[in-house]
Amino acid sequence: MFAIPTLVSLFLLAVPHVVYADPCVAFDANFNLLTFGLNGKDWNAGTQDSWTSGSATDITASGRPPFDGANTTCYLAQFFNAVYVLNGDKSNPSNVHIYDAAAKSWTTQKTNLNNLDLSTFVTILDHDTNVFYGLSQNNLWFLNMGEQKAASSSALDWTNAETSPYGADYQPTMALAQNHVHFIGTPGTPAGSAQIFVIHFSFFQPQAQAYSGATFPASHGQATSFFQDSGVQQEFAFIPDDFSDVYVINVETNTTATLAAPSSKDTKARYAASITALVQLDSSGAVSFIPYKQGDASTNSAAKWASVANIAAAVPASSASGSSATGTSHGSSTGAPAGTRVSGTSTATGSSASSTGSGNGAMSTAASFGTIAAAVLSVLASLS
Repeated sequence: MFAIPTLVSLFLLAVPHVVYADPCVAFDANFNLLTFGLNGKDWNAGTQDSWTSGSATDITASGRPPFDGANTTCYLAQFFNAVYVLNGDKSNPSNVHIYDAAAKSWTTQKTNLNNLDLSTFVTILDHDTNVFYGLSQNNLWFLNMGEQKAASSSALDWTNAETSPYGADYQPTMALAQNHVHFIGTPGTPAGSAQIFVIHFSFFQPQAQAYSGATFPASHGQATSFFQDSGVQQEFAFIPDDFSDVYVINVETNTTATLAAPSSKDTKARYAASITALVQLDSSGAVSFIPYKQGDASTNSAAKWASVANIAAAVPASSASGSSATGTSHGSSTGAPAGTRVSGTSTATGSSASSTGSGNGAMSTAASFGTIAAAVLSVLASLS
């Protein structure tokens, strides 16, 4: 008769190694659509004209992070054709992983957190200065990435710049346009308005900026910036948690227009934008997009969301993602608004996830209890 430790050992031998992933989506400087961490691999879907047919290209390379952090975020540094990944390695959350899109190679940049609490951190990457700005426990922090498309030998410092005026209970939704950080849903700010931090003057504007046109809600959501042919970003998309619409805010004209809300009403999704499209990666691993043409209300009102079919062909959503009671979570396990790290050039929004919360982290391997039990019983039968 087998002792309990022997049975336990057999049970454990039957359990495959399960790796939870927290994938993200971004563009490179040529506006090829990149997804990282889907089914344990990274993929290039090409430019927008190729998304609806064929199959995405596997670009998985050595040195990549495991994409197992509780709050993994990806950002395009357009001038350097590099993608920066924050919190992509649960074991080393202070590391910034850098993907050189031209060389298709990874390096790891060490940073000093200096008491920065990453569990509550929400960030944007400023397009022109290549500096991260983020809010954690009502403190504004920054990290200067310089001109890096590969890691340097010296650690970089996160610096606590100042305290924000929005209070510790504010669940940040942050967006970037024209070197200004826009905070949506701050306490006391009316719908259709945003509070602003001016990057070049390190200055919180005392009055909210109002926008005419469609009125976006004063609520939590996600945001990401559209690129421009000129290189200067002047619009961002705001996707509120109620999915009433996608609101496109233009900070040059101080106006708001709308796009259709995504088909997947997933507050754990993350987003990226190019010049002519907004992309969603939802927590099932499905990638979809809606085309966009700046200033063309008629075209935009008729636009519809569609699957990025070549990613679906390479990585079906059912195999790209799963759920687990102990997996990483895209949202909060404490009842706060579900947070989403917005990928691409500009923003990461929402309340940060807890690394112990239940969630919908993508899994590279999965096994059911019934399969494991059957394997154990089979071994026992062969030895009886």
